[in-house]
Amino acid sequence: MMADVVIKTSGLTKDYGNGRGIFDIDIEVHKGEVFGFVGTNGSGKTTTIRNMMGFIKPDSGTSVVNGLDSWRQSADIMKNVSYVPGEIAFPALKTGTEFLKTQAKYLGVTDFGYMNHVIELLQLDPTAHLKRMSKGMKQKTAIVAALMGEKEILVLDEPTTGLDPLMREAFLQLVREEKQKGHTVFMSSHIFEEIEAVCDRVAMIKDGHIIDTTSLYDLRHPTVKNFIVEFEQAAQKQHFIQNTAFSAESADINSCTVRCKTSQLDAFFHSLKDYPITNLKEVHCSLQQQFMSAYKKELIQNGNN
Repeated sequence: MMADVVIKTSGLTKDYGNGRGIFDIDIEVHKGEVFGFVGTNGSGKTTTIRNMMGFIKPDSGTSVVNGLDSWRQSADIMKNVSYVPGEIAFPALKTGTEFLKTQAKYLGVTDFGYMNHVIELLQLDPTAHLKRMSKGMKQKTAIVAALMGEKEILVLDEPTTGLDPLMREAFLQLVREEKQKGHTVFMSSHIFEEIEAVCDRVAMIKDGHIIDTTSLYDLRHPTVKNFIVEFEQAAQKQHFIQNTAFSAESADINSCTVRCKTSQLDAFFHSLKDYPITNLKEVHCSLQQQFMSAYKKELIQNGNN
């Protein structure tokens, strides 16, 4: 195992029958990175995380966290891992404050400075009655309980469920702070935008199978760029398509899409100088588009098998 790999699954499989479960999951998460795990509801994210945490035993394959086997050494793993579950279930305590005090005692937290910082950022009122809390309030309380221990590894299963857009952004700020501390974050979500906002790499899961793992740096800094070029007249567009050295396809009457390597941008812009251009726009590929592209590619491959 590489020294900087803190979470590693190899061929991890949990088969519930009828195509449900996870199959041959291979994931490597490096120390200090924010790793996203994205997929639609029911795709296998939570099953993977429960195997990773040692809550369920895999049918085959392995999961290792900090060099420890997830199933056999889960108690030792928890000493260095903070976890926010996908479904929050609180103990029979009256208020959020009581729960957080109990959690602090369990974690050995005596300095409450960071806990108070998280409470303030998430605008949580911990004095509220636990059983009467809204879903969003429960989620905030669970996040505070997990983060207060300031452990080296955070495993977060759909952590922004129930949070409004403003609180989602506040939570993403907390994730960025964890990264600055050198902590490792494994975060599942079905919201592509939040994964794209904070993650270094992301694995995409569909029907229990990893269909793609990609670097967000590569997505943000692509080696090939796409542009939409709009001309004054259709004839000018047609002339450009027929004479350009770049890959160009007609988009509508007066415009075309052009693919260009970043190393050839100067040449591309220079080639446009003889044309009356009314609009030039770069088209960015989002994580969601990448996911759909990988999904379609998998469908084609499976169709050919």
